[in-house]
This record gives sequence, C-alpha cells and structure tokens, in this order.
Amino acid sequence: MAFVITSPCKVEKAGECVEVCPVDCIEEGKDMFYIDPDICIDCGACEAVCPVEAIFMEDEVPDNEHEYIALNRRFFEEK
Repeated sequence: MAFVITSPCKVEKAGECVEVCPVDCIEEGKDMFYIDPDICIDCGACEAVCPVEAIFMEDEVPDNEHEYIALNRRFFEEK
C-alpha cells in the first residue's frame, strides 16, 4: 500500500511533499506530483504537509478520486 496524490495537487502543485519525503519517491509530472508505489515506505510525511490535502493512503482515496490511483501507477510504468 502506498500513498496517492489526487486532483487538488493539479490546482496547487505546491511541492512540500517532495521536500519532506525521506526516500525521494515523489516526482514532478507535467500537471502534478506522483508517488512511486514501489519506493514509498508509507511514512505519511507527505500527507502531513500537503497544503491542499491531496494525499491519501491508497485504500483511503475518496471514491470520486479513484482514477488517480491508476494515473499514479501509470506515470511510473511509462517511465
């Protein structure tokens, strides 16, 4: 299980999450940031600092944001 960044990041794209991640698993995409599920250690540091509350544990992503789970995985698969 990893954390997932959802749609509020597209509006804000603040980046505090990148600064606090101890394993550097967050990468910047064109429109938002993404968390590499293979590297994420589920520490929650990113979730705590997100100013727009865009970061959720995968199993806690709101129903209307579920598409971001697949978008996040696809971002790293296409690299």
